[in-house]
Amino acid sequence: MADLKTVDLSHRYSAGTPFEKVALDHINLDIPQGQLVGLLGHTGSGKSTLVQHFNALMKPTEGKVLVDGKDINANRESRRDVRFKVGMVFQYPEYQLFEETVFADIAFGPKNMKLSESEIEERVREAARFAGVEEDQFDESPLELSGGQKRRIAIAGVIAMRPEILILDEPTAGLDPVGRKEILGNLCEYHRETGSTVIIVSHIMDDIARIAERIIVLKNGTVALDGTPGEVFSDPDRVREVGIDIPKSTELALAIEKQGMKLEGPIYTHEQLLAAVKKARGCRNA
Repeated sequence: MADLKTVDLSHRYSAGTPFEKVALDHINLDIPQGQLVGLLGHTGSGKSTLVQHFNALMKPTEGKVLVDGKDINANRESRRDVRFKVGMVFQYPEYQLFEETVFADIAFGPKNMKLSESEIEERVREAARFAGVEEDQFDESPLELSGGQKRRIAIAGVIAMRPEILILDEPTAGLDPVGRKEILGNLCEYHRETGSTVIIVSHIMDDIARIAERIIVLKNGTVALDGTPGEVFSDPDRVREVGIDIPKSTELALAIEKQGMKLEGPIYTHEQLLAAVKKARGCRNA
């Protein structure tokens, strides 16, 4: 399994021209193997630019990206090799489906890895299970399925390559609450069973607060906040200051406290809010 590290990572678009724009400004991160990380930030904060550096889709203007201590941009071979270690699921990946069947779409990556037919089939079935794709859909055209089903197929296609680091850019964008819950549940199961590092870019605070072990918040191309959900959401004013919303549960807890009920925190999930209210009411009735 792979550790991921950035060392003074900077990226400037249109460098050396009047249109130069700093997208990333000396980012230093150390993400150990096996973490489930939520990457947050307002539009234009640098989230998508950052994750595209993690598998060498973009090259730094300055600094380095290290996977297992090796510079992934050292040469052409290292850039090619890292794409088998670091898998990327782009926002709205269902628009990239193109094979005639679901099975063929999921198998596309493993086939490019020159694996045997038996190994490809094993990986397709395993990835389908993790992504919530039913095997009775294997012979169907992916283009005729629902949006949520297409999203799962696209995720399965990346998982089938068995990346040591899985990155997903807004994997639940455009889905209803049920669809979001199912896909995030599948990703959590994948993380638990494989021990892989999972990095999820999102703007939905409640989803990330519920599942992430660590939250990294970007603002103007720099790391504004970095810690556990409890640490990050313990200061709601600071969270708002960096340009993101606080979880609905945190917002409701603050409103309840304004009415005179003291709640023990941190509170950033519905379960924590319910437990805190029950405990506060119990103390009042004691």
